[in-house]
Amino acid sequence: MVISSTGLAAADRAECAVAYDSRLIDRDSVIELHRGFFSDQPSLPSKYFYDQSGSELFDEICELDEYYPTRTEASIMRECVDDMVDAIGSAGRLIEYGSGSSLKTRLLLEHMHPDVTYVPVDISGDYLEQVADKLRRDFPLRRIAPIAADFTRPFRLPSSEPAKSRDVVYFPGSTIGNFRPAFAATLLSQMRNQVGTGGGLLIGFDLQKDPAVLEAAYDDRRGVTALFNLNLLRHLNRVAGGNFNLNAYRHVALYNDRDHRIEMHLESCRDQQVTLAGRSRTLAKSQRILTELSHKYTIDGFTQMAAASGWKREQIWMDSNEYFAVGMFRS
Repeated sequence: MVISSTGLAAADRAECAVAYDSRLIDRDSVIELHRGFFSDQPSLPSKYFYDQSGSELFDEICELDEYYPTRTEASIMRECVDDMVDAIGSAGRLIEYGSGSSLKTRLLLEHMHPDVTYVPVDISGDYLEQVADKLRRDFPLRRIAPIAADFTRPFRLPSSEPAKSRDVVYFPGSTIGNFRPAFAATLLSQMRNQVGTGGGLLIGFDLQKDPAVLEAAYDDRRGVTALFNLNLLRHLNRVAGGNFNLNAYRHVALYNDRDHRIEMHLESCRDQQVTLAGRSRTLAKSQRILTELSHKYTIDGFTQMAAASGWKREQIWMDSNEYFAVGMFRS
């Protein structure tokens, strides 16, 4: 299943596929780029934030004063880790979608049953291997089985012996909020199918709150988030034949009250011609490229979305400000 190509006729897919040939991105990724960037309202997939530099910048974002999600989720994890580990049980595997630095996961690894295999899944292969090597040194008795993959597409899990109990997907950081509701539901269904009946989902999701708090979290005073946003263009220049001039764009973050989401954009500072993956287009001064969405939820709203994808809410943990939630769901 490739969501990005939905709605493209076969002839359109063929035209996109022959327009650009690269060993660094596959055919479906070219289609995805063409479909988003060359639309009337241009957009770029947020997965291109995450090369080596982008992953390191995001780790820096997580340490910022304004960026509450990471420290709030971490405090929930520290306070409730025993309950969470009990809920995970002696699962066959803990499969983390978008593992990044695996910092939050370390707390679980320190407390989980020793037979649980940790499977970090991340799109940035080089960074993933560095993290996995460090985890193996720090947890020598724990099996670590990294997978370099785009988790928004189906991927194969490593083979394992029959598990004594079910697998659990771990999806922290409210990454689920980066997807439009229809695709978020599709991804939850993919997870449900991956773990099977009786499997688990331990997931973080950000809650609705004061827009001023939200906008500050995505537009910090030091400008680290702006660098992170611009790095997406640098990454696409390298892997998809882009010719973006990073000095010709500015970072914009705003809260969309109607859809309860933060939107990140890159705004063109002048009229310019841009090439990407073998095609060119004009961007007008002040025209914006959408690079990320971050939906904010209510507990009931998220529970309903999860239920529609085959998940039943088992337990919810929140901070005292009710800024963030971590939930355990069962299939």
